[in-house]
Amino acid sequence: MKLSTKGRYGLRALIDLAQHCGDEAVSISSIAARQKISEGYLEQLVARMKKAGLVTSTRGALGGYRLAKPAHEISVGDVLRALEGDLRAVECSGESGGCREADLCVTKYVWQRINDSIARTVDEIRLDQLVEESRETERRREALAEHSGEKACMAEKKGNKRRKQEDGSADIS
Repeated sequence: MKLSTKGRYGLRALIDLAQHCGDEAVSISSIAARQKISEGYLEQLVARMKKAGLVTSTRGALGGYRLAKPAHEISVGDVLRALEGDLRAVECSGESGGCREADLCVTKYVWQRINDSIARTVDEIRLDQLVEESRETERRREALAEHSGEKACMAEKKGNKRRKQEDGSADIS
């Protein structure tokens, strides 16, 4: 199973919405700008998530979108199913018709285990967990940027010191 941009971008957008919605609705344009997703495409994704009951919308000047329920009640599986549909990697696991040989197929056990594992994994991960992970990632990014800035400053000081020493040695000869 390979997820399309619908699932990947939609999940990013919903994480962004969860991070930025408080008392006010969040606009599509602000999510699109932060996530670098086209507004038109994002509108399509949000419409699907609204239809699935994951987000609500408010019209007007202060309009936008909010989560329809608390982030801890929304699973990654909810989002991906709303955007991608069926998440089964293989359809021949004996469910909903599958192949004609399903009753005699030894490998259907493998496919069923894979499908069950995917479903269990995406259903266990909750939106609030991803929001927290996103915040932690941002803290690490800021710390790295700060540390990189300090390194650049130290390198510049070393370079200045070396140039002064070179200039001083040039005067001696």
